Amino acid sequence: MQRLLIINPGSTSTKIAIFDGDRPVHTETIRHSANEIGQFNRVFDQYGFRRDIILAWMASLGVTPESLAAVVGRGGLLRPISGGTYLVGERMLADLRAGVQGEHACNLAAPLAQEIAVAAGGVPAFIVDPVVVDEMAEHARISGLPELPRRSIFHALNQKATARRAAAEMGRRYDEVNLVVVHLGGGISVGAHRQGRVIDVNNALDGEGPMSPERAGGLPSLGVVQLAFSWQYTLSEVSHKVVGKGGLVAHLGTNSALEVERRITEGDAQARLIYEAFALQIAKEVARAAVALEGRVDRVLLTGGLAHSELLTGWIAERTRWIAPVAVYPGEDEMQALAEGALRVLNGEEQAKTY
Repeated sequence: MQRLLIINPGSTSTKIAIFDGDRPVHTETIRHSANEIGQFNRVFDQYGFRRDIILAWMASLGVTPESLAAVVGRGGLLRPISGGTYLVGERMLADLRAGVQGEHACNLAAPLAQEIAVAAGGVPAFIVDPVVVDEMAEHARISGLPELPRRSIFHALNQKATARRAAAEMGRRYDEVNLVVVHLGGGISVGAHRQGRVIDVNNALDGEGPMSPERAGGLPSLGVVQLAFSWQYTLSEVSHKVVGKGGLVAHLGTNSALEVERRITEGDAQARLIYEAFALQIAKEVARAAVALEGRVDRVLLTGGLAHSELLTGWIAERTRWIAPVAVYPGEDEMQALAEGALRVLNGEEQAKTY
């Protein structure tokens, strides 16, 4: 049995797991207080802190580095790359340390994986389908302003893992099907997957696409410009209105879908109006992705944490099932997806890519 260590650092937590093959045997989410994280000026200053936590957790379980077949880290903010499983190398580590596309705790995953892999006797260290996966068709990159080309930044790990599972359930390979995959979470990304490549996807990070629990989504452009230059808000305040305080938070004062649905159940007409508008915007983005696939869509897949909401997924399905059958895969099992990416390489199903 191939034993894997999975490392997934977040802003306020470190998720770690031990897998034997595709089966998780130990999982842990270690939360970090604001005081713990606040003592570090830069993300990479947290490196030793996070490493020591992981090694202590392994030691408490009696898991030695020498027992590992590979170490897998959550991909960081690298330069744009195609999807797949990548070997951690020096160029990747240098770009993560430099923060070529920004600083985030996920940038720590690859160097942490590399150090532990070396301690394990030189086993492979991998990352899988990071958020910077870019397989967009060239015409999909064009926006209305040459200075602002569209960028591919999305929930690549969960979207591609869900797409592979759906294809397998259809008795086909991922590279044989066309799918529209909708990640429903704090951000909403909708990808057009054509035969294993995401040829078009909204950049939820920068505000494209539907609103989300905390993000405003697409807005009237001149309205945003006028808001920014109204002198009522600072640049930071406008940015937070778009990402962080937009969407459900702006309309209803909460980012909790459970809270919104509770209000709807109690007869709150405004909550129902906003939640239905939320579903409509997502459905319209699904239709846009179907156009990118020229209408040839085998399945529409709804995944992510909000896919647990039968009300939301039901409304989206009502408006999109004319495109293709709709299947729901609730949740976002990143650790499983990372393990599966490594196993595809270790089992000879795929070749590891070089950054």
